[in-house]
Amino acid sequence: MFDLSAVQAALQQMNLDGWLLYDFRGLNILAKRVVCLPENQMLSRRWFYYVPAKGTPQKLSHKIEPAALDQLPGDNHIYLRWQELEAGVKKILGNAKKIAMEYVAFNRNPYISRVDAGTIEIVKALGLEIVPSGDLIQLFEACWSDEQWEMHKQACVHTDSAYTVAANFIASEIRAKGFTTEIDVQTRIMKHFADNGLTTYSPPIVGEGPHSGDPHYSPSLDHNFKIEKGDFVLIDLWAKVNKPNAVYSDLTRTFFVGTEVPEKYTKVFKVVAAARDAGIQIVKDHFKKGIPLYGWQVDDATRKVIDDAGYGEYFCHRTGHSIGQEVHGNGAHMDNLETREERRVLPRTCFSIEPGIYRAEFGVRSEINVYVDAKNEVHVTAGELQQEIIKIVV
Repeated sequence: MFDLSAVQAALQQMNLDGWLLYDFRGLNILAKRVVCLPENQMLSRRWFYYVPAKGTPQKLSHKIEPAALDQLPGDNHIYLRWQELEAGVKKILGNAKKIAMEYVAFNRNPYISRVDAGTIEIVKALGLEIVPSGDLIQLFEACWSDEQWEMHKQACVHTDSAYTVAANFIASEIRAKGFTTEIDVQTRIMKHFADNGLTTYSPPIVGEGPHSGDPHYSPSLDHNFKIEKGDFVLIDLWAKVNKPNAVYSDLTRTFFVGTEVPEKYTKVFKVVAAARDAGIQIVKDHFKKGIPLYGWQVDDATRKVIDDAGYGEYFCHRTGHSIGQEVHGNGAHMDNLETREERRVLPRTCFSIEPGIYRAEFGVRSEINVYVDAKNEVHVTAGELQQEIIKIVV
């Protein structure tokens, strides 16, 4: 349910005159979620909802959908012609000078920048200053409810146990016939998810040997390689309970099929694990001391370990991403590589920390999830931290 008083309190705290929410045919899923439109409600015309820091919200809808925003508080305005739309935007904004929108200059944060340039031009032509709504989005879309936190923990039980299922499957298949395949392992994990009431938008990554060195590798019928004794294997999986508003658990672990892990794998894993732990530590330190923490700082702390070990060129992605109803959520990311994430890490948000080193022969990634609760306590979720490459004895 849309909480007008909470939104207006946040606007006042941020010294903004208001927040202009806008969508056309689902292009701005963030606006839909903030105003609590049903996921399956698809409006065919442009709509605006302006929430002033003080006073009555203003709605602007097309004549063909006059009741589009009836569930929201505020005065309703109707447009038919495009000229009426532009005049309507001016009218609902009133005397505002500085407002938030889902817009970031130069598209420097594409997760937030969801409003098209033409609509931004309509607003800027009125002489208004537009600031990114990123922290507002975090407060009203990326922050989890108590129910979502509980659903995350439920999912964690089964994402964690999926690794035991996968390892046992690999071992039994190799004992029985000398090998298994990436897709066979992928299929077994998906069955485990289904058996335990989890859902996901795509199958997990199962990468043998060189394929583990491709951060977004996915096996296919044309690229489905055997897993045999002596192979290195990376498994990255993500899932959530199959309930409304559920949020994801997203993990990566690495394995070696055999009794003794070669030093070349162990050496790289130790660097990745140390980088992961440095990322976790900076989060814990800042929240323990009450110091504001920004996504770019977590990336810097993690990346420094890999840079100092001489592997910097092989760490080719950000340290982590926000986690929500999508596996890549809309809160602050742990990033100072692809973007400079200047949003704060807020209580009630979750994110991954997943440094990796990717070589042509093999790649190592260790991914965990971190949740900061309402009391600023930091939780690393989904089982014990991986401290060494897991041996699959056959």
